[in-house]
Amino acid sequence: MRRILIVNGPNLNLTGRREPEIYGTRTMDDIIADTRAAMDGSAEIDYFQSNSEGAIIDRLHAAGFGAVDGIVLNAGAYTHTSLAIADAIAAIATPVVEVHMSRVAAREPIRRQSLIGPVCRGTIAGFGPDVYRLACHAILALA
Repeated sequence: MRRILIVNGPNLNLTGRREPEIYGTRTMDDIIADTRAAMDGSAEIDYFQSNSEGAIIDRLHAAGFGAVDGIVLNAGAYTHTSLAIADAIAAIATPVVEVHMSRVAAREPIRRQSLIGPVCRGTIAGFGPDVYRLACHAILALA
């Protein structure tokens, strides 16, 4: 069975309570459960969240050389600030798909630039919680 790792960055643990007008009212536990169900047995979904940049980098390194078939990454605000996470993505062999629940291109100017996007296989944004499901299907389609 194929394995996909979903990695979420800072403040995504507050999904459902944080800025519901942007991120909705569903919790991340609900979103991950829905994503797992949508895979309908075609992939096992592992999940990791951290507010710490170093912990995210360590998890990318651990998964990035064959431990999983693909990584779905919502780096949160680190998307726009972390050259270190971008370097970690560039260093690993496993394909990474960048996701954002909000339509970042329509938000504040700082959120329109992604440091990680250029080293990811692709980006999916603006479809709310469905970005996780869409990214998992994209990873499955890569092989």
